[in-house]
Amino acid sequence: MGARRPCAAARAGSTVATDRTSLHPPSATSDLSCAARDGARRGRPAGAGVSRQAAARTPYPDRVNLDPVVRDVLVLVGVGLGVLALLLWILALARIRRMRRDLVLLHSGGDERSFVDIVARKTEEVALLRGQVDELALLLARTRTELADALRHVSVVRYDAFGDLGGRLSFSAALLDDGGDGLVLTSIHGRTETRSYIKGVKQGGGEAQLSPEEAQAVTYALRGTSTV
Repeated sequence: MGARRPCAAARAGSTVATDRTSLHPPSATSDLSCAARDGARRGRPAGAGVSRQAAARTPYPDRVNLDPVVRDVLVLVGVGLGVLALLLWILALARIRRMRRDLVLLHSGGDERSFVDIVARKTEEVALLRGQVDELALLLARTRTELADALRHVSVVRYDAFGDLGGRLSFSAALLDDGGDGLVLTSIHGRTETRSYIKGVKQGGGEAQLSPEEAQAVTYALRGTSTV
């Protein structure tokens, strides 16, 4: 406390002198010298107090002066961003209005059904039709399987079994399925009697020896010819 008294007394004396004369203000050099001595007594460097007081007395600028070119560029950038934001807002507003118009068209007022309801109904009908088509496809496949085993390939060959008889009263009829399986029915007409017999057919060939007329009937049946 005793070490600080000389500087304090010096400041007090300078203040009194200033009040009396108002002509010679206290010297900044004396204040800095006192601060240096005080700092030396406290164990700090002599320039620490001085630098702090000098920094405290340094005035800050009131405003920042920009280069005119930089200022013009910043103004143009700001204007461009503003115009871009305005355009985006206009586009968004137009899109919202279009969506509202489409929504009004989809939802009709009153007791009439809306377009959405009509589309939903048609979708249900299409789904129902698809189910029916699938059922018909299964039925058609089953029918084809059944028809494949049916004797639906038929051919008849008429001929004269004996040279002294005319009218082609004898015949051989082939009845086959899609796989060429079936039978051949043959009837031989004579003067005094008529004989009939059946031979089996497997994959287009006879299980027993076929006559030329019977083989011809089988060939025509496989080709789809019904009668000769």
